[in-house]
Amino acid sequence: MMYMFDAPSDIAIKLAQKLKSIRKRRKITQKQLAARSNVSYATLRKFEKTGKISLESFIKLSMELGLTGELNNLFSTPVYNSIEEVINEQKKNA
Repeated sequence: MMYMFDAPSDIAIKLAQKLKSIRKRRKITQKQLAARSNVSYATLRKFEKTGKISLESFIKLSMELGLTGELNNLFSTPVYNSIEEVINEQKKNA
């Protein structure tokens, strides 16, 4: 079993902080981003405070901030936990 250093809620809060930072850097208010992304203002506020949001709303916010490429590249580089996984991947692609 793999040891995880962060709880899921910790990761969610970090994602919220990153999106908030990008929003602020671009000088976009919460109300503007909410309107432009078709995500409710209350949902965006809650997300930035707690990290809780639906995947679809998270994607909408990310897309509005121009982060589609980041989302598309998520998990694109395989992370192997064992040599067995590497061998299985090679067999699958052979």
